[in-house]
Amino acid sequence: MILFSILSPYFLNFDNLITVIKQTSVVGIIAIGVTLVIVTGGIDLSLGSVVALSGVVAGFALAKGASNFVGILIGALIGLLCGLISGVIVAYLELPAFIATLGMMMSARGMSLVLTQGRPVYISNNKTFNLIHNYNLFKYIPLPVIYFAVIALLTHFLLKRTSTGRYLFATGSNEEAARLSGINVRLVKLFSYGFCGFMCGLSGVILLARLNSAQPAIGSGYELDAIAAVVIGGTSLSGGVGQISGTIIGVLIMSTMKNGLNLMHVSQFWQQVIIGGVVILAVYIDIKRREAQRL
Repeated sequence: MILFSILSPYFLNFDNLITVIKQTSVVGIIAIGVTLVIVTGGIDLSLGSVVALSGVVAGFALAKGASNFVGILIGALIGLLCGLISGVIVAYLELPAFIATLGMMMSARGMSLVLTQGRPVYISNNKTFNLIHNYNLFKYIPLPVIYFAVIALLTHFLLKRTSTGRYLFATGSNEEAARLSGINVRLVKLFSYGFCGFMCGLSGVILLARLNSAQPAIGSGYELDAIAAVVIGGTSLSGGVGQISGTIIGVLIMSTMKNGLNLMHVSQFWQQVIIGGVVILAVYIDIKRREAQRL
């Protein structure tokens, strides 16, 4: 942040900082969801596609005259359904998470394109629905930031203060030991994927309110951004280690880097190279940290 503020006089501008925080929110909500999956030792590559499908179905519902509440509920439930399907495939059919969620990624994206014929779904001029994304609390705090903060606090409580959180960590640390201790490992995994899908569904609805249309191609690359933020935040890809505060820091680092590089007029291609390098470094540090703990 100090580097970007030196290299770009606009970086610490108040409006720019609000923009960074606002951009953080949607990916941040997705990242919170996938944190639970990674804590259990899993992975979810379908995040961006589920965001798109949730937004498309919610958009169709609103375009057909559904109330705002029904539209939001439908979008969230579509995300939940996609997550549960992935969870069933991983936990009960015992397919590798990489393959299962890769299939869901392709299926959800394909369904979004089939439903829309590759075209945006425009909702009517619904100013009330648009406020879901565009309203600023106390004139300065965007509502998506409030959603992100509330979800982060609730999920932190879930992980640290409930038996469900303990089961998630136990499953990721040693699945066989968790099973022998009486934990329903399959149900724990199903919960983590369902929760992640639900977060993607909410994010799809927020983006729908932002754009006033459902874009079937939206969300491409969100899975990489979210997973990268989680890894940068210290959650181990091996499972059993992670915290929501780390994910928040990871998301802020990612958003700050992207915003700073944009202000410095660094091309999108080089941005991907730089962020990819940061992710590799974060994973390397995580591996070395776990090796040191074994000594």
